[in-house]
Amino acid sequence: MGVTVSSLKTAEIARRSGYSVQQVRNLERDGVLPAAARTASGYRNYGEIHLRSALAYRALAAGVGPVEAKKIVRALHRDPLPEVLALLDAAHAGLDAERADLREAREAVRVISREPIEDVRGSDSMSVSELASALGVRPSTLRHWDAERLVVPDRDQRGTRRYTPSQVRDARIVHQLRLAGYRVEPLRALMPELRRSRRLDDVASALAARDEGITARSRALFEGTHHLYLCSADAPSATPGTLDVSSVALGTSRG
Repeated sequence: MGVTVSSLKTAEIARRSGYSVQQVRNLERDGVLPAAARTASGYRNYGEIHLRSALAYRALAAGVGPVEAKKIVRALHRDPLPEVLALLDAAHAGLDAERADLREAREAVRVISREPIEDVRGSDSMSVSELASALGVRPSTLRHWDAERLVVPDRDQRGTRRYTPSQVRDARIVHQLRLAGYRVEPLRALMPELRRSRRLDDVASALAARDEGITARSRALFEGTHHLYLCSADAPSATPGTLDVSSVALGTSRG
């Protein structure tokens, strides 16, 4: 950007922010852009803060979704700075939680790397007692996994649980991961990925793609925060006494 602008028409804001003219008007209507000044003939006059707000929203929407992005940018124009920062903190915390889940999933793949998940034999079909004996767990453990939707067996006409070869495989994997200390909730999220993939390499590729997605969203959040900061000096929330980020870094604040 580099150049401060004081008067921009709707079409110019649209061109420089990557939105259509109508989308720019919609963003103003929704409070993402502050209300534009009007010329004597009624045309909108936008400035730097409007362009920065549009760019901030575009980046934030890619990072945390349009609903949260609107909340953040609207807060910049309407609310005290601490409320804006709280929303940004929550956005970063959400991405951090996703990264933590991803780390657990990758560790889970490492733990089960020796557990075959491709080929199973028809003879692997088992009853609850047979599978519990094979795994060295109590039948109640298998019933608990069923209730938690980790390993859900088929049932015969009498309602008796019967584990198909694929379900036996799932039970072996869950057993290994539980031994490694994995909690039920992360396992509930991971098992569908393992069921969809026939090979651990496929799972690893899926996790790598998820990692790239989180990184892209983190970068977008970073970019959006940059635009927010650059337009905050002109925002209504930047009242006297508001902390200046550069000053905070030096251990001082504006009084």
